[in-house]
Amino acid sequence: MTKSILFLAIATTLTGAAYAEDPAAPFPLTANISLTSNYKYRGQDQGNNKPAVQGGFDWSANGFYIGNWNSSIGFTNAGVEMDFYAGYKGEITKEFTYDVGILQYYYPQKDKSVDFNTTEIYGALSYGPATLKYSHTVSKDYFGWGGGTFSGRNTGYIDLSANFPIVDALTLNTHVGYTRYSSDLRNNVSVPNYYDYKVGVTYDLSKFAGSGVSISGAVVGANKKDFYGDINKVRFIATLTKSL
Repeated sequence: MTKSILFLAIATTLTGAAYAEDPAAPFPLTANISLTSNYKYRGQDQGNNKPAVQGGFDWSANGFYIGNWNSSIGFTNAGVEMDFYAGYKGEITKEFTYDVGILQYYYPQKDKSVDFNTTEIYGALSYGPATLKYSHTVSKDYFGWGGGTFSGRNTGYIDLSANFPIVDALTLNTHVGYTRYSSDLRNNVSVPNYYDYKVGVTYDLSKFAGSGVSISGAVVGANKKDFYGDINKVRFIATLTKSL
């Protein structure tokens, strides 16, 4: 690798090519870390309405990517969620893109009484500021619902999100989602399908706190609170993020 780089540098000098003016290729490994006042996923509290530390890594090349994201949570004895994913992003046109992949949610536990581990495949289409994404459960369990007796396979989640620049460094974030449980869970556990939503803003703090620093605030919640209880309650969530 070192010899190849040295040879390229010498060849560029000898031919007089102005490669020095070209932008450097993006580094394929990125990372992020966040501190949030509450972790909600698909409109539901994951950390008992307490602050959470989150972060992950992503590697990408030629459209392919693989990554890991982690968060502190409040509903297992280990208190950790670990997500592993891989996929491919491509372009149909310059403004119309797609993303397909697989995602494994993993919850390490000291004494596993409920299996929360879940596997989903997903596909997304993006046009301009908007993205429409569908996730489909392929594992037997869906975040512990059914307790191993009934199957959560074929549970689906549809997500419509859009981010609109308002002024310099300020972006409006919007989202609406819908969870449709498998027929096995709906018929045997009587768990109801539900909607979730989010409206908020993100402010880029790079000019004041360094590259990749942002802060966001959002109102997040879900319906069917009479069945799910306070985990679906509407909450205001503040998040500080650093991307590397």
